[in-house]
Amino acid sequence: MLTIRDLTIAFGRRAPVVRGLNLDLADGQRLGIIGESGSGKTVTALAIMGLLPDYARVTGSIRLDGTELVGRSDRELSRLRGDRLSMVFQEPMTALDPTMTAGRQVAEAFRLHRDRDAGRARTAVTQMLAAVGFDDPERIADSFPHQLSGGQRQRVVTAMALINRPGLVICDEPTTALDVTVQATVLRVLDEVLDAVGASCLFISHDLAVVSQLCSQLVVMLDGEIVEAGTTDQVFHRPVHPYAAGLVATARLDVLVPGTRLPTVADFLGRTR
Repeated sequence: MLTIRDLTIAFGRRAPVVRGLNLDLADGQRLGIIGESGSGKTVTALAIMGLLPDYARVTGSIRLDGTELVGRSDRELSRLRGDRLSMVFQEPMTALDPTMTAGRQVAEAFRLHRDRDAGRARTAVTQMLAAVGFDDPERIADSFPHQLSGGQRQRVVTAMALINRPGLVICDEPTTALDVTVQATVLRVLDEVLDAVGASCLFISHDLAVVSQLCSQLVVMLDGEIVEAGTTDQVFHRPVHPYAAGLVATARLDVLVPGTRLPTVADFLGRTR
């Protein structure tokens, strides 16, 4: 579904923020990308979507189901976005237009790529809102973003990303701003709908526990490079790179000794970054 080779991303004359990245994602597979802020996770996702600013320099290859994305015009990429690939952003309140109802925004993606008929679009929207866990999809469709809770808005954004049954869905920390209970609901819904549409998923997160629930494969990024890759079980229980070991250790309460200092990633790297 997704093949990335030697991807390098730089802004202006600064050093590249992503260097020589190679990645493969199979049909229906879920791949988690973890790493600290600034490691290059979101920049990589935006490069796949073709949403980086004009002054970004992107070299290498990004192929979606055999179609090369690097070097394509925004007009060509706009035909793919929302159809063959889509993205669930971190903050739904900024991803949604406050002047439009939730239903109209979900319908916009459907009418652009599938069917312009308003009645059929409305039916597809209510069905999709029901699929992401709403018991009252008609009311949600007629609500404005400010009338919905954070968890509801995130599910609306998820419905928007999945309504056209894309082959690839990129999730950029979609549960970061949610409390634990709502987070669990959103993850369950995302898990079920991804299975239903058969989409591959690239899931970006700081939260190792969240990634472990949803993804079968993991990559760890540090300073714009992948430093660890493998199955979720391998990365969590047999990490090779010290940075990956540090991330896992700082997330595991069972290795902590009362009265001692919490471990940091720097402890495992043996240097201050």
